[in-house]
Amino acid sequence: MQLREKFGRPLRLAVIGGGPDSWIGRMHRGAAEMDGWFRVTAGVLSSDPGRSRAAGVAMGLDPQRCYGTVPELLAGERLRQDGVDAVAIMTPNDTHYAYAAAALDAGLDVVGDKPVAHDFAQAQDLVRRTRAQQRLFAIAHGYSAYPMIRHARQLVRDGAIGPVRLVQVEYIQSGLATRVEDGPLTSRLRWIFDPARSGLALVMSAIGCHTQHLACFAAGANVTRVMADVGTLRPGRQVIDHVSALLEFEGGARGTFTVTQAAAGGENDIRLRVYGEAGMMDWSHREASYLKLAMQGEPVRTIGRGDPDLPTGILALGRTPRGHPEGLREAFANIYAEMAQERMARQLGEPVPDFPYPRIEDGAHTMAFIEACLASQACGGWVDVER
Repeated sequence: MQLREKFGRPLRLAVIGGGPDSWIGRMHRGAAEMDGWFRVTAGVLSSDPGRSRAAGVAMGLDPQRCYGTVPELLAGERLRQDGVDAVAIMTPNDTHYAYAAAALDAGLDVVGDKPVAHDFAQAQDLVRRTRAQQRLFAIAHGYSAYPMIRHARQLVRDGAIGPVRLVQVEYIQSGLATRVEDGPLTSRLRWIFDPARSGLALVMSAIGCHTQHLACFAAGANVTRVMADVGTLRPGRQVIDHVSALLEFEGGARGTFTVTQAAAGGENDIRLRVYGEAGMMDWSHREASYLKLAMQGEPVRTIGRGDPDLPTGILALGRTPRGHPEGLREAFANIYAEMAQERMARQLGEPVPDFPYPRIEDGAHTMAFIEACLASQACGGWVDVER
């Protein structure tokens, strides 16, 4: 709070995509403004200029800051004394790279949805632009910002379970368990089922990015090699809806990875288990406020968000006492809050906090991971992940 008082105002945020009726748009806007670190002040809310301006007005934005296109937004805000400090991008996958590059070149910080780019080369370019412009680039991997995932990461870093030996991660959904593509297609479904727009592999662009990042984040290590099975669970489908892979991490730990959107009955089921030399940790998205810690030869312990003996930094990530539910919006808000505090500290010349929110370098590793999985499927063996 003291940092925000010194800065004197919330950071001004422009949203690109995520109109009034968009689930992800409401998620980003609500998270950005939840703790007062950001205020949404401008936006491009639709690919149709007329609808974009009308949607911005309907959301309560200043009509002069409801823009029809991204170039119009960047040019208009550059001319204002109270121009935006950052943009949040939540548009179809094939636009992420171009919009992020333009925002960075305009001197703005970026919060980007995954995947950050179409491929590893584009992601590397965003890394270079971010560093050259001395900007911040956060990726909306909300699952990594749950308090108990942050605590799991800290326990690994502190050596509480010993050196990591095995990581198991999975993300199971059922949205594509039926032949959705054979029915009426909304504008969203049309771009999702177009491989040129949805990315190198649909399931990886949709949920695999989150899954890989979650494993690497908690384990504190990137993936160095993969052997993957990439394909479809629904016969005849033209886009990839399933990937399973064996992993090797920096330091030699092994892992398993499974993601699918075509498992009937699945319900956003995310599971992470990290095994060390002395014990293991188990986290499920269905019980996101709890982390199970099982040390070899000791009773299993359940750690809950809000437990009074948690480190101060972990406690600060929660907003309600233990037993009261919190969810994904609060996790998203942690990313926005950390990015804002880092930006304010830099501008004020204050000590810069070492926050672990997902950054563009993480996004580049994700794209390298996806490319390695596809290459492994093609050759039928292990493939190194490019660095």
